[in-house]
Amino acid sequence: MENSISYSAIEDVQLLSWENAPKYCLQLTIPGGTVLLQAANSYLRDQWFHSLQWKKKIYKYKKVLSNPSRWEVVLKEIRTLVDMALTSPLQDDSIHQAPLEIVSKLLSENNNLTTQDHESIIVAIAPLLENNHPPPDLCEFFCKHCRERPRSMVVIEVFTPVVQRILKHNMDFGKCPRLRLFTQEYILSLNELNAGMEVVKKFIHSMHGPTGQCPHPRVLPNLVAVCLAAIYSCYEEFINSRDNSPSLKEIRNGCQQQCDRKPNLPLRLLHTSPDLVSQEATLTESRLKPVIVTSNEIHVEVERNNTANQKMTAGVGNDSEPNLIDCLMVSPTCSTISIELSAQADRILGCYVEILKMLSDYDDWRPALASLLQPIPFPKEALAHEKFTKELKYVIQRFAEDPRQEVHSCLLSVRAGKDGWFQLYSPGGVACDDDGELFASMVHILMGSCYKTKKFLLSLAENKLGPCMLLALRGNQTMVEILCLMLEYNIIDNNDTQLQIISTLESTDVGKRMYEQLCERQRELKELQRKGGPTRLTLPSKSTDADLARLLSSGSFGNLENLSLAFTNVTSACAEHLIKLPSLKQLNLWSTQFGDAGLRLLSEHLTMLQVLNLCETPVTDAGLLALSSMKSLCSLNMNSTKLSADTYEDLKAKLPNLKEVDVRYTEAW
Repeated sequence: MENSISYSAIEDVQLLSWENAPKYCLQLTIPGGTVLLQAANSYLRDQWFHSLQWKKKIYKYKKVLSNPSRWEVVLKEIRTLVDMALTSPLQDDSIHQAPLEIVSKLLSENNNLTTQDHESIIVAIAPLLENNHPPPDLCEFFCKHCRERPRSMVVIEVFTPVVQRILKHNMDFGKCPRLRLFTQEYILSLNELNAGMEVVKKFIHSMHGPTGQCPHPRVLPNLVAVCLAAIYSCYEEFINSRDNSPSLKEIRNGCQQQCDRKPNLPLRLLHTSPDLVSQEATLTESRLKPVIVTSNEIHVEVERNNTANQKMTAGVGNDSEPNLIDCLMVSPTCSTISIELSAQADRILGCYVEILKMLSDYDDWRPALASLLQPIPFPKEALAHEKFTKELKYVIQRFAEDPRQEVHSCLLSVRAGKDGWFQLYSPGGVACDDDGELFASMVHILMGSCYKTKKFLLSLAENKLGPCMLLALRGNQTMVEILCLMLEYNIIDNNDTQLQIISTLESTDVGKRMYEQLCERQRELKELQRKGGPTRLTLPSKSTDADLARLLSSGSFGNLENLSLAFTNVTSACAEHLIKLPSLKQLNLWSTQFGDAGLRLLSEHLTMLQVLNLCETPVTDAGLLALSSMKSLCSLNMNSTKLSADTYEDLKAKLPNLKEVDVRYTEAW
């Protein structure tokens, strides 16, 4: 054969089955004659035969459907094409994708179809969609149908299994964004039904499944991706108009003139006049002079009190563009912001924030949801929207109430120097709309976990001491405990601040009681740390935390350098007593229940510890990484722990004096 044969030129394909015919041959009928193709075996011959038949028919349907005359004929041909794809013995993804692409092209080239034609075509191709994602153009067609006919039965009967398959099996919406858009429009169409959010709730429950553990690991991240994209779209017009609107620096400084900006801004801004800003330093009763830019879409009001204006004028010389969180966190009462979206954007926002609230109600989804939301993946315009942050508060509360560390630890920032949900919903934060109730509950859960450390208390003392003292003054027990710990761990250096904290504690009954207990502990601590007593101490086997506390309270242990708690029943709770031993250099915790929480506390206080034995303890990487701050360690036994190779390498790099290490029976061995 000198020239290739096109599939469209093949008139017929037959298997040679007569007697004495050549083995494993196909006969192709083409214009001008026939061609024989011989395969190596019957399996390969059959594959050729079905493939050629498929190609021949596909070309036929492409030709027929490219020039539609009557739509009833076109619909009949589509049904025949779908049946052919479903009954083909060939096992290939293209067998089902090819008909979908033909229909997709047909729909894109014919925009004058009636609604009934649309629904008939969707019903005809529905069997192919059970195991295949719709191509991009078909997704556009489905999105249009969801927007125009949200109450159509096609949405419930045909689109539901398609969207369920997308959520269960899609791996990356970045490669197929139209699948995400179709899923978003489908959920919005469910919200348009009479039952509204009840239908959406039933759909979310069907995606989770009836058991306590969702069997599909891709459902949650896919749903979160759809929610984030939908929420972003609500503020997209405002975000895209940023070039025409006052910059964030101008909002903060309050010095942008209306005449300097382009007209038709999608923003209404109330802020101080430049003349008033210069007078604020001397006039205490200056009133705000509004500059208004009208808009039908978004309405923003920014009000500043005198203190905030003084802070703003101090930063006028800084040319760097401040982020919105910084602008709003000048003072707890310095800003009141409300953004009113269009009616359509408001419906979208309400629907998808409600979905996030539903997701947070599932115990098995909550850890992954907290991790996905920890970086605060919302536009900063959303964080300035009072309605959004008020609704999202329910999700943050669910995180704060969860006792699992992997959940409530996500309230903190993902890295140093970046604000987290803890900062945003604390008094003075962008999203705080209460008297500190949520802040108190977040502090309570964090302090009850592995965060009862100097680092966390120091952060509170530097940034949230005022709110802590205010809540303690109102009798909040968690805040009273926080202030007592600040005094106990010598977090506060300023004497006047210490006296103010003491006065705050003594102003309530619960504070007075806890402060008296603190004073008693301090007296015992001074007696404990008084020089004298043994230098070595070994607790009997099976001793408990209470036994250790009782022993240490019986005399002076200021000279204690070597303490062995091996084979006892002590836990991380005993760390509260261990950190009060000033001369401790060697600590043996072999075969105890001492865990990560205790290690974190030791690393904060016993920085002079030289020898530490953690053999056969339940410590993990989370606690072992904290040891990197104990620069004096020269001997460390991590035999039979859950140490990983990466953590071991990290410890070796950060502990220069480490000479003796035992990592047998670990991943690092």
